[in-house]
Amino acid sequence: MAHKLRFDGRTVIVTGAGGGLGRAYALAFAERGANVVVNDLGGSRAGDGSSTAAADQVVDEIIRAGGKAVANYNSVDDGEKIVETAVKAFGRVDIVINNAGILRDKSFSRMTDQDWDLIQTVHVRGSYKVTRAAWNLFQKQKFGRVINTASAAGIYGNFGQANYSAAKLALVSFTETLAKEGAKHNIRANVIAPIAASRMTETIMPPDILASLKPDYVAPLVLYLCHESTEESGSLFEVGAGFVAKLRWERSKGALFKTDETFLPGAVVPKWPEITDFSQPQYPTSTTDADFVSLIEQANALPSNPKGDDLRYEGKVVVVTGAGGGLGRAYALLFGRLGASVVVNDLGVTTTGSGSSSSAADKVVEEICQAGGKAVANYDSVEDGDKIIETAIKAYGRVDIIINNAGVLRDKSFARMTDQDWDLVQRVHLRGTYKVTKAAWPYFTKQKYGRVINTCSSVGLYGNFGQANYSAAKLGILGFSNTLALEGRKNNILVNTIAPTAGTRMTATIWPPEMVEAFKPDYVAPFVVFLAHESCPSTGNVFEVGGGWIAQVRWQRSGGIGFPTSKPLLPEDIATKWDVITNFYDGRATHPKTTQEALQQFFENFAIAQSSETSEPTKKSDKSGKVDVEAAKQQKFDPIECPYEERDVILYALGVGSTRKDLQWVYENHENFHVLPTFGVIPAVNSLSTFPLTSILGDFNFMMLLHGEQYLELKKPIPTSGKLISTPHIIDILDKGKGAAVILGVTTRDEKGEIIFENESTLFIRGSGGFGGKKNGADRGAATAPNIPPKRPPDAIVQEKTIESQAALYRLSGDYNPLHIDPNMSAMGGFEVPILHGMCTYGISGKHIYTKYCNNDPNNFKSIKGRLASPVFPGETLETQMWKEGNKIIFQTRVVERDVICIASAAVELKNSSISAKL
Repeated sequence: MAHKLRFDGRTVIVTGAGGGLGRAYALAFAERGANVVVNDLGGSRAGDGSSTAAADQVVDEIIRAGGKAVANYNSVDDGEKIVETAVKAFGRVDIVINNAGILRDKSFSRMTDQDWDLIQTVHVRGSYKVTRAAWNLFQKQKFGRVINTASAAGIYGNFGQANYSAAKLALVSFTETLAKEGAKHNIRANVIAPIAASRMTETIMPPDILASLKPDYVAPLVLYLCHESTEESGSLFEVGAGFVAKLRWERSKGALFKTDETFLPGAVVPKWPEITDFSQPQYPTSTTDADFVSLIEQANALPSNPKGDDLRYEGKVVVVTGAGGGLGRAYALLFGRLGASVVVNDLGVTTTGSGSSSSAADKVVEEICQAGGKAVANYDSVEDGDKIIETAIKAYGRVDIIINNAGVLRDKSFARMTDQDWDLVQRVHLRGTYKVTKAAWPYFTKQKYGRVINTCSSVGLYGNFGQANYSAAKLGILGFSNTLALEGRKNNILVNTIAPTAGTRMTATIWPPEMVEAFKPDYVAPFVVFLAHESCPSTGNVFEVGGGWIAQVRWQRSGGIGFPTSKPLLPEDIATKWDVITNFYDGRATHPKTTQEALQQFFENFAIAQSSETSEPTKKSDKSGKVDVEAAKQQKFDPIECPYEERDVILYALGVGSTRKDLQWVYENHENFHVLPTFGVIPAVNSLSTFPLTSILGDFNFMMLLHGEQYLELKKPIPTSGKLISTPHIIDILDKGKGAAVILGVTTRDEKGEIIFENESTLFIRGSGGFGGKKNGADRGAATAPNIPPKRPPDAIVQEKTIESQAALYRLSGDYNPLHIDPNMSAMGGFEVPILHGMCTYGISGKHIYTKYCNNDPNNFKSIKGRLASPVFPGETLETQMWKEGNKIIFQTRVVERDVICIASAAVELKNSSISAKL
C-alpha cells in the first residue's frame, strides 16, 4: 500500500455537496484532514427551491466524525461568496471541486430558453465563477487544485440533453485552458465524467445498477488528482463503479488539397476516405501541434485537385451567421456561386463585440447578386435567432442549411478576465448557436431535411492560454452538436462541427500578417459547403480544417482499470495503478462514439473486474474455471405457473396492433374467437426476468444482456383461458469471445400436462465470454435456420403503422422494462423516446403472416423464428416482406421511415404447404 494521502491544512470547497457525489467528496476530504466548505443551495434536481438542510447535514456528519467543516448556501453563480466563506472560516482555499449541477432534460424541439439558460448558468458560469474567485489566491500561494465535472452526455451527446451536453463539454476545454495557465503557479486542473448513483442519476438508472454505482467509487480519483504530489493536469477521466479510464483527442492524418480554383466541394468526395482514415493517428494536446507551415508547403506542391462531383444547391436556402467578412463571407459567396439562396447575417460589430453596422452584410449581398446569385441581408444578433430565420422564411419560404459562424474575442489571462468578458463570449458563440438552430429546427423537422454546420476551434479542442471563455464556449458548441446529431438523424437533419484555421478579423488580432495571408478563408469554405450538401452522409463528427488540410478528430479512451466494488476503493489504490489508467498503448484503448457505447464498454469492464476479484469460485465454473455447459444443460429448474383469462388474450392482441375490427382476436363472444399464435412467447419471455442465470454464469451486469433471437413452436392451438405451466431449461451456452450466447428453452404445458408450445430464447451477455466453450451450436432445424430471403421481389407485403402508445399498451402483457415507457431510461440507452418491445414487433410481423398465409386458423401455424435486428419507435410503420418457399414463409420486417430491417433471419413454418397468400 502506498503512503496514505493526507490533506491536513488544506481547505477544500465542494459545490453541490449536500448529497450524492459532492457529499462523498466532502466526507472523504474531511476524513483525511482537510477543512471543508460544504456548499449546497438545497434546490431540486431541476434547480427549483432552496434549503439549508442538505449542507447542514453533511457538516454535522463531518464534525461528529472529528473533522472540520462549515456550510455555505449560496448559488454557484455567487462564487465569490462561496470563496469568502472559506477564507473567513479557514484563512485560505486550496482546492475547488465544481460539482453542483441540475437537469432540465427535454428533446431539442421542446426545449425552452429557460431550460437552456439555467443549465448554462449552473454548470458553466457557476464553475467559472467559483474558480475565478479562488484563482488569485491560488496564484499568490503557488498552489491550487481544480476539479471540474463533465459527463458522458457532454463527451458523446445524448438524446434530450442538448443543454446539458453543451454545458458539460464546455467544462472540458475550460479545464484544459486552466491547466495551461496555472502550470507555472503549481495550479493543476482536471475534469472527470462520473457515473455514480446520485439524486440526478436515480431518475434514469434501474435499482440493480444504482447499487453498484456508489459515489464512494468516484471520490478516490478526485482525491488523488487533488493531492499535492499529483502532477497530472489538463486531463479528462471517466470514472464510476470502480472503473477509471483517461480520454484524449485522436486526429486522423487527414487529406491535403491544392488550394487553387479546383478546390471545390466536389473535390472533397474522392478524398473522404483519406480524411476519415485513422490508421496513422496523431494525438494533439495544443493548438500548435499541427505543423501548418509544412502542410501548406505540401498542399502547394500538389497538382490540381481531381474533378469531383458537381455539387449544386439550387432550391436550398442557407443562413450564414457572421457572414460580413472572413470565413462567413467565404461561405456565403461559395454557396451563392453554387446556386443556393443565401441569408447573409452580420451584426457589423468589431472583433470584441462592440458597435454595429449594416454595411458588412450589405457588401456581401451585393457581391453575390452581382455574380448572378440570390441573397438577402440580416443585421440581427445571433441571440435573436428567430428574427434571422424569419428573414429566410419571408424572403425564400424555407430554410435548409444553417452555418453558425458568428463570433467575438475577449482574450485575457484568467486572472484578469471579467464577468463581462466571460458572458459576452458565451452569449455570442454558445447561446447564439443554440438560438439560431432552435429557430430553424421546426422547419427542418417538418420538411424532414436540414443541415447544420457549427463552429468549434482548435482552442476549444485543446485549450489555450488567455482564452478560457472562448475555449469553453467553443467546445460547448461541439457537445451541443453531438446531441443535435443524435436527435436529428431520424428526420434527416445532419449536424457536423468544424474547427477552422483561417486568417480573419479575429485571428488577425493574434497572428502575424504572413500567417493571415497563408490561411485564407477560401481554403476552409469548400469543406463546409460539402458538409452541407444533401449527399454528404456525415453527422455527429468534428473536423480540423485550414490551409488545404482536412482531418477528423475523435475521442480515444484508455483501457483503464476496474477495481472491485466488493471492497472500499482508496486514493492509494488509484495511485498504484496510475500507469495502467493512463496507458493508451497496451492494445486496450477504444473509441466510443455514443453514450450508449461508452456505458456498454464501461459496464463490461466493470463486470470483468468483479469476476476477476471474486475470492470464491462462482457456481458457473468447474475446477478448470470454465463454464460447465453440460452440467447446466442437465440442471432442473422450477416450473412457473401462468394463469390467464380471455382478457389477457385480448390485451395481447391489442398490444400487437389488432383493432376493434379484428373481432376474432378482441371479442370474446365472436364465433371464431381464438388466440393469436405469437401469444405463446408471453409466458416464456416473462419468465426470463426470474430465471436464475447467475447460477449458470456467475454474477454479471444485466445491462449487458441482449435478447437476440426468439423461436416459438406450437404443438396445438392455445386455449383462450386457463393455466399454463412453463418449465425452463438450458439448451446450450456458446462462447462468443467477448460475450456468451445462452439458448434458453421453455416448454409450456396445460393443466393436463400436454405440451401446448415450446420457446427458444437466445440471450447475448456481453462480458461473459472467454470461458473456453464452443463457439457454434448444433443445427436445431427451424430454430437455427438462417432464413435468407430469396433474390426476388417479395411474394407478399403488409404494412402497418404502429401507434404512439403501442409500447405503453404492449407492456401490459407483462414486460414492464422501463426502457419502453420511461423517457429518462430510454435516454440512458441512447434513444430519443422509449422504444417498442422487440417481441411486440415480432408479434405484429407474425400477425401479418398468420393473416396472409394461415387463413386465421391456428391449426395452420407451426412455428416462427426471428432475430431482433434493430429498435423500433412507436408511431413508425412496419413493413413485413414475405417469400413463400414450400411450407416456409421467409420474412423480414422493415421500418419504412428509416429504411432499416428490424426483424431478420426470420421465417414462419406452415403445417399445410398448399395454402396460398390471401389477397
